[in-house]
Amino acid sequence: MISRVRVWLNRTYAENVFFMDQLRKNPSDRAVEIHATHGDADSPVLAAADTADLEPEGLSPAGYVEYALDQCQRRGIDVFVPRLHQSAIVAHRAEFEAVGTALLAPPPEAVAVFEDKVIAYEAVQAIGVPVPPWFRVRSADELVAAVEELEADGHKACFKPASGAGGVGFRVITRAPFSLVHLNGFPSPYVPLDVVVEALRQADEAVDWLVMPRLEQPEVSVDCLTGPDNRLRLAVGRTKNGRRRGFTLHEQWLEPARLIAEGFGLHYLSNIQFRMFGDRPVLMDVNTRPAGGLHQLSLCGVNAPWAAVQLALGEDPGEMVPPFLGQDYTVVSGPRPLRAVSLPQQREASEPLPAVPAPAMAEPVVVEAAASVLPL
Repeated sequence: MISRVRVWLNRTYAENVFFMDQLRKNPSDRAVEIHATHGDADSPVLAAADTADLEPEGLSPAGYVEYALDQCQRRGIDVFVPRLHQSAIVAHRAEFEAVGTALLAPPPEAVAVFEDKVIAYEAVQAIGVPVPPWFRVRSADELVAAVEELEADGHKACFKPASGAGGVGFRVITRAPFSLVHLNGFPSPYVPLDVVVEALRQADEAVDWLVMPRLEQPEVSVDCLTGPDNRLRLAVGRTKNGRRRGFTLHEQWLEPARLIAEGFGLHYLSNIQFRMFGDRPVLMDVNTRPAGGLHQLSLCGVNAPWAAVQLALGEDPGEMVPPFLGQDYTVVSGPRPLRAVSLPQQREASEPLPAVPAPAMAEPVVVEAAASVLPL
């Protein structure tokens, strides 16, 4: 009898409830049990898991590694999909292997390259992947100089943190003065240059931003599955153009993604994002983890989460080609159940962690980040 597979997801995105669904509905008909941990007791991933724990707050990266090793050993984890403190965790791969846990994450060298967007851009340029013009800025004067140079070339400037994920901190620079226009309607990513400059000059600490031209649509996120042998098993592009989403296998997107995934050893699941600069695609970002929208590949008949778990277990699924490309679609939010009883949202590292049993169904709660897909 084939034993069940025990998978752990730590402090991950709400959308990964769909990642969990795909693991359970795997084409191998293998029993899968999912453990989840999070700092928020009302995270839908805790409710979707078979077992769950609240994570301690305030742990250093080294302290978190000790916590993670203990979780893996006590919970009998076969495959660990780390998001929080990924770089610290992958540096201890041998210790996780010693307790019987495979890490579904790239090696530390690959993670390190893409933690800093400046290092990443320099590295991918060296292997022939085009990137947009960019400036690293740490002060108000450097910001103004970068914006003026980009505007002189006819571009609209934007900035984002040199390290970070999920679009956090992304803003578009405008010359329009702050007015009621910025306060009407929904919050906008547009910020007046003079407001940003004043904030930088009054700040007690330096920033570390990447300033570049605002890139045009379509945005194409290429989901990649790469083996520990650095050979790509799967690459599918998910296109975004306004509300409309779709899929592509065009080589103008897949070839640079392949160069990055194989060239830097982005083992298991990664997500490589491109946008248009003029008439050519350029790299926007590289995520060394599964994308929140990875489950959308199910519309192409592909179960990428399960294929990645197979690879982590040493069961090579071989080269995967989608049997078809799904029709265009859009993303809408929907309800997901939460645990019936809410626990305190934060606990100090010194306090014992309460185990969370498999949840009883609570009243459905709308979780905006956990979005399902509808055809257009």
